[in-house]
Amino acid sequence: MNTNCIVLADKHQNILEGLRGLLETIFGSVVMVADQPSLVEALNKINPQIAIIDLSLLGNGDLNTACELNKRFPDVKIIVLSEYGEPSIADDIITGGIMGFVLKHYAGTDMFDAIKNVQEGRTYISPAIQDNRH
Repeated sequence: MNTNCIVLADKHQNILEGLRGLLETIFGSVVMVADQPSLVEALNKINPQIAIIDLSLLGNGDLNTACELNKRFPDVKIIVLSEYGEPSIADDIITGGIMGFVLKHYAGTDMFDAIKNVQEGRTYISPAIQDNRH
């Protein structure tokens, strides 16, 4: 497992660039991919400790695809990024074995906590989602 490298997967170049800047402060290498086949190839070749994946990259936000990736790459801790903050989506993601769920709008503030939690084996859901539960 490559603990000094992280894979970042998102279709939106501006999101990739913004997150890359943040992630480069804690990882030696940030591998960016913009489609599902490139994501699978990167996970196979690099075997990173963590992969941050935009939910929409998984085929219309397909939760099953995220869970399949989790089964195929059990050593990779996956954090899903999403524009959608419905608690039920976050719950389904975590129930499916994904370690983290971060809202894109809060990625700049939540990502470090998400990474720390999943590295320590704990799940993480953006606090704004918890606020939507009330």
